[in-house]
Amino acid sequence: MLGTMALSLAVFMNVLDSSIANVSIPAISGDMGVSPQQGTWVITSFAVANAISVPLTGWLTMRIGQVKLFVTSILLFVMASFLCGMAPSIEMLIAARVLQGAVAGPMIPLSQALLLSSYPPAKSGMALAFWGMTTLVAPIMGPLLGGWISDNYTWPWIFYINIPIGIFTAWATWSIYHKRETAIRKLPIDKVGLVLLVLWVGCLQLMLDKGKELDWFNSGEIILLGAVAVVSFIYFIIWELGDDHPVVDLSLFKGRNFSGGVIAISVAYGLFFGSLVILPLWLQTQIAYTATEAGKVMAPVGIFAILLSPLVGKLLPKIDARWVATGAFLIFSLVFYMRAQFTPDVDTMTLMIPTIIQGAAMAMFFIPLTAIILSGQPPDKIPAAAGLSNFVRIMFGGIGTSVTSTLWDSRTALHHAQLAEHTSAQAPAFAQAVQGLTAQGLTEQGAYAVIERTMSVQASTMAATDIFWISSILFLALIGLVWMTKPSRSALPADAGGAH
Repeated sequence: MLGTMALSLAVFMNVLDSSIANVSIPAISGDMGVSPQQGTWVITSFAVANAISVPLTGWLTMRIGQVKLFVTSILLFVMASFLCGMAPSIEMLIAARVLQGAVAGPMIPLSQALLLSSYPPAKSGMALAFWGMTTLVAPIMGPLLGGWISDNYTWPWIFYINIPIGIFTAWATWSIYHKRETAIRKLPIDKVGLVLLVLWVGCLQLMLDKGKELDWFNSGEIILLGAVAVVSFIYFIIWELGDDHPVVDLSLFKGRNFSGGVIAISVAYGLFFGSLVILPLWLQTQIAYTATEAGKVMAPVGIFAILLSPLVGKLLPKIDARWVATGAFLIFSLVFYMRAQFTPDVDTMTLMIPTIIQGAAMAMFFIPLTAIILSGQPPDKIPAAAGLSNFVRIMFGGIGTSVTSTLWDSRTALHHAQLAEHTSAQAPAFAQAVQGLTAQGLTEQGAYAVIERTMSVQASTMAATDIFWISSILFLALIGLVWMTKPSRSALPADAGGAH
């Protein structure tokens, strides 16, 4: 039981770290003297480094051994967390987050592998259910804990809390599992493939993050990053398809279950993760919510997720996974449609209702889509399939964050410009508003400042609801991808939980 707890805690710590910073971005960016949009690098840098390191887990396991690699990952994660908390500048913080994301890569797949090796097949389902709970509890705890720490202490503590958890997890895992170390084999690493992978993912992410600051393709830097990303991506595909020991097995995409399932889960995760970033940012920067209050609005997403996950897992072998995934996307679409109705004077209950409903979609989303992705895969291909689907999904999470924050920025500027067209002296409504404010004792300049602030809040709200509309439509479109697959009706493979 101690081993199960230690392995689950490692996953909890890892998943927690991908969401805990979301509500703390305004506090971090304010302290570092950068804009909240630049602050989102703290999230995307972790996500991309994590995405690059996930496909290397299999090769590293063979070179180092399961237990040694797992414990080393945890200890390096603890060290990176300490560096994040100590970072004196945004550049140092992002560098520490890159290290943290990179060393976190092997933790989730290895915790699952060690867990499955600890139980007889009859009890492995229960063990995985317990393991899966931690991946659902962590995103709930992340915003709440991050908000509470930001309001009551200082933001570095969102990283320092990993230190005692990590040290305990590393000690417990080594004590229990060190005698069960796997055999070590020295296989060649696809160095060219790895360099190309880092190059295209890194350049793509930098382009997405820097684009809005540098006015996209009017900037030579963005054009260069885009060109390097495209060229290295094309070479990466050609090289990987021809290499004997590819760092990423792209032949898996030949299967329609795998390709359809991976695209659906990745795009949906990108949309979901993007909303996780802009919703708390909007609440704090425009609607005057504290970090704790924003965390409370985000937290109820876990209620239905935790309650329904065991039920979905039990029902899945008896029903077509495509129907369950369709239900998830319909609920997601409804949730984003409800959010598209938000206004600047929205009350907390109206904010929380879609978040609560979204929990049901989460429970019906990961498990069936993972079952579709792994359906029909031979046992020796399942680890590679789970690793590659994880890689694409995590990368789309980072891309979703960048695209959403960029879109929010540009749509806010557009709506603000449109609203400003009605603020001339000839506009009766504007003149009346100025007159009303000056009658309350404000100077004319003060009245203009109040109207400007009102316009800014309205523009950013309209931009956020635009994104929610787009997301709602895209979730409906993803249903088509689900029905392009043809999964066999079988139980969820044991290795599937890694898709969480």
